Order: sequence, then C-alpha cells, then structure tokens
Amino acid sequence: MKDQPSPIRETDDDARKLARVLLRSARHAAIAVLDPETGFPFASRVLVATDIDGTPVILVSKLSAHTKALGHDARASLLTGEAGKGDPLAHPRLTTQCLAEPVERGNAFHERLRTRFLARHTKAKLYIDFPDFLFFRLKPEQASLNGGFGRAYQLNGNDLIIQSAANEEIAAGAAETVRDLVERHPDVAEALAARLKAPESASWRICGIDPSGFDMISGDFLLRYEFETLARDADHICSNMSKIAYSIP
Repeated sequence: MKDQPSPIRETDDDARKLARVLLRSARHAAIAVLDPETGFPFASRVLVATDIDGTPVILVSKLSAHTKALGHDARASLLTGEAGKGDPLAHPRLTTQCLAEPVERGNAFHERLRTRFLARHTKAKLYIDFPDFLFFRLKPEQASLNGGFGRAYQLNGNDLIIQSAANEEIAAGAAETVRDLVERHPDVAEALAARLKAPESASWRICGIDPSGFDMISGDFLLRYEFETLARDADHICSNMSKIAYSIP
C-alpha cells in the first residue's frame, strides 16, 4: 500500500509573507484558551493589535473567562483571516499557537502597547485605562497556515516575528516618524491607499509602522503592507513608503 502524500506543503517565503499579513492585518481574532475548571477549550473574540516586533497584543478585562484561563495556563491559539465572499473555507486563515505574557501597568512596554493599540482601536480609549483591563503579548510558538484548498503549511514562531536590531529605536520614534511623513506629504495616506488598491472608504490614515512594513486603517478596513526587506531605521521606512506612494507605476 502506497503512503498517502502529505497535505502539508514545504514552507516557502510566500507562505511566510501570507502568514505575517494574516496575523498583522487582523483587527480582531478568535481566541481559544483552556478552561481551568474543566480543561475544555474555551473560545471567544478579542481585539488585536501588534507590538513593534509583530507579536500580537490583546486588551482584555480581568473579569472575563479567557483572561482567568490565561492566568492559569498561558497557552492560547488565535484564529485570524477574514472569510470574505463565497465559501469561507476558500479564504486564507492562520491559527497561531501562543504563550500569553501579561503586561501590567508600570511595565516598560505598557505605554508602547497602549499607543499602538489605540492607533488601531480608537474606541478603546473609553475603557483602556480602567483598572480591571490589562494587555497580553501573545508570543507565537508555532502556526498553521491554510492558504486555501490544497495550500497548508506549518510555521514556527520565528517566521512571524520581526527579527531586527532596529525594533526598539523605531518604536521609540514611531509617532514622530509618521507625523513628519504626513507633514511633508499631507496626501500620503490617500496616495498609498490608491497605489495599493485599498477598499474605497472615506479616509485612510497610517496607524502603525515597524521595520517590516506599515499599517493603514479606515473605518472597519485595515491594510497591512510588508516591505521586501527589513527597514534599517525610520528614514528607511519613510523612503520605502514614499516610493510606494509616489513612484511611477
């Protein structure tokens, strides 16, 4: 009897890029945790942002069932990827198995996460500073990518994380970098949206940068663009974005 061919394809750069985009372009995700009382999987929905290295970040109430579960067992899975029109199973999706790391107020990274989260989820300003809310960084350990029928891949955590010595420097000046870029080119967001064929919407704005790319948001739409190579510094990011926006097609 012949061995059945494996349904898992060899992971290549295209698969890694698709996985990163599915994770970093998610505004929300399904999260699965382990119920500490029964051991059964417990699924819920959470808002998602990313840290400067691409690690997904969630903001949750300490009173919620999934937060209590993460306090007992740090293992969690995120399902990202929009279903779109037609058969939901024909659209790419990513399951990322993570270890949850709480980030309490006073932590060195808390203000950075707060700023990046609010850039995506402005309405969270209503409750983000409530004492019963906290952030978790969900460190990717491994992931399963389904790019559509017949396109299954296994990835490790490092495939999803931005490995750059410039992470911290870029994070420290991210807001100023975006502000300076917009001051020099007031129409840069609209130019980027047009060049990248973003969905038609009232207005687009840049809501995040990192060495690997940038994020733009408009209403319910979030667009993630990945650079071909990692940016060395903030000037390199601005140069990349300007070329995309204004270069001749």
